[in-house]
Amino acid sequence: MSSKEASVFGDRERSVKLLWRPRQKPTRGPRPGLSVEMIVERAIAIADEEGFPAFSMQRVAGDFGFTTMSLYRYVPGKAELVDLMIDTALGPPPTFDPGLTGWRPRLEFWARAMRQVYDQHPWVSRAVTDDRLMGPNELGWVEMAMQALADSGLTGSEKTDAIRVVSSHVRSWAQYSVDMGSAKHAMTGEQWGLAIATLINDHQDRYPALQEALVSGAFGPAEGSGPEFGLRCVLDGISVRVAEREAKRSA
Repeated sequence: MSSKEASVFGDRERSVKLLWRPRQKPTRGPRPGLSVEMIVERAIAIADEEGFPAFSMQRVAGDFGFTTMSLYRYVPGKAELVDLMIDTALGPPPTFDPGLTGWRPRLEFWARAMRQVYDQHPWVSRAVTDDRLMGPNELGWVEMAMQALADSGLTGSEKTDAIRVVSSHVRSWAQYSVDMGSAKHAMTGEQWGLAIATLINDHQDRYPALQEALVSGAFGPAEGSGPEFGLRCVLDGISVRVAEREAKRSA
């Protein structure tokens, strides 16, 4: 890595070096006592099984029977380890089926594939941040979304904004699902809807708009899932921008 690149990456240089390090091919012989890959795999397993708060450098080291200081020979700190965990948990992105054409079906496929990752690793939706430098797998997911929008007619900045909006929706709903599932005395969706409907009915003079919505089916059994409804709304908004771009090209 050149000094110019290092200045661009700033204090994230250590993460970038780890994320983009050449991967060593497995060799024959006894397995090493510890490696970056082993540390990352164990950290992910802890976060998957017990939640992200249970993960710590000390916990990972203890599971291997090593001291915490031993881990620093392989990973310089917790922040860098989290970056490695995220990129490893995301894994390489899937590929589009050749029969899947058009920016919208492809972006929908991408969003659902990303949601599956969050379902498999619930902690990831909390760990990712917009200003984090990405590893090869995560950047591959962005590349996949950019390919989906290749023929949309959007500008480069509009494509990145569209990807950010869709990914934010997927991530926020995943976070909501995790919060609801981990909340103490959490209600099911049906229980929550019934409770809210009861409150509105008991105080309908104070909430006439909610009462009207309740009569027409609000807070009852959902006709479609919340995440899918939200995704459709987000994609509808992007469709408007795509149509505007098409109209300008045709004028």
